[in-house]
Amino acid sequence: MGLCFAVIHMAFSISECFARGFDSFSTLVASGDFDRLLVRPRSTVVQVLGSKFEFTRIGRLLQSMIVLVWVLLNLPIEWDIFKCVTLILMIVSGVFIFTGIFILAATFCFWTIQAIEVANIFTDGGREMAQYPLNIYQKWVARFFTFVIPFGCANYLPLMYLLGKTDGNGIFYMLTPLAGIVFILPCMLIWKAGVRHYRSTGS
Repeated sequence: MGLCFAVIHMAFSISECFARGFDSFSTLVASGDFDRLLVRPRSTVVQVLGSKFEFTRIGRLLQSMIVLVWVLLNLPIEWDIFKCVTLILMIVSGVFIFTGIFILAATFCFWTIQAIEVANIFTDGGREMAQYPLNIYQKWVARFFTFVIPFGCANYLPLMYLLGKTDGNGIFYMLTPLAGIVFILPCMLIWKAGVRHYRSTGS
């Protein structure tokens, strides 16, 4: 459980540091500043990403790193190059998942700036939920957060590989974090669709 906590909180804090522009995107739309981003010769994704950084979240990152080091020193895992790569993929996958959710939340702001609050169910709620192994939840919850929003692919399934509980399917469990990385692709497509349907505030 400690490893799930460390991985998810580390991924969330990294995403929150560098994708904060999407989390506060409603202010760009409400103020009309997004109109200016559209006339610049750069991707709107890059510009929104660079619009705000939250380095004050480093404290949460340090906390998760301390927990991760403590867990790694106490878990009876025989580490090799594949398990090290799996651990890195777990963290990277979590970053992409949370960033994807921030992007989806920002996309809703093209229609209503109030909808971004709904995303907290999947960001803050997802962080709290995913810090525990998914097998403690009901099956429909575990399936939703594995096949729709793939938190399970970022922590629980690869964790089974790290602990040697994969029944000979180690390669599959090792590569499941890639699903979390791929998750950002449909999020980007939805974002582009939202940008195409955006109507200027007239500023």
